[in-house]
Amino acid sequence: MATTTAAQRRAQAKAEYDAFLAACPSRMLLDQISNKWVTLTVSALGGYPSREPGADHAVGPRPMRYSELSRQLAGVSQKMLTQTLRALERDGLVTRTATATVPVTVTYELTDLGRSLHQLVRSLKGWAEAHMDDVLAHRATHDARAS
Repeated sequence: MATTTAAQRRAQAKAEYDAFLAACPSRMLLDQISNKWVTLTVSALGGYPSREPGADHAVGPRPMRYSELSRQLAGVSQKMLTQTLRALERDGLVTRTATATVPVTVTYELTDLGRSLHQLVRSLKGWAEAHMDDVLAHRATHDARAS
């Protein structure tokens, strides 16, 4: 029986990840990152089109303070944003930096891993915004038939 190293065991496990299997860790990760607030937080931290009148540039990835994120994510509660940021930090998608000022300044920034996820969620957000009218029309047609 051949001995395998820890790196070999990790590589083998990675090759065997299958989100269609109930016990697969990648399924739990999909559940985490498909959360509305995770998607919007990653999207906001990764940059967004400037909202300034006449501006045709995008604001790129940059550190953001909690209050700035809270304003950007309309409707998020303080509790939900805190939980979301903690989960993203735990998963290695966001770094939290506290600067010794009065009061303490805390900023959040995407890691390299978070930036790679940003590419995907930004596309998903764009798709939802571009196709919302179509989806609403289909819902109305379906609901009219179901009545």
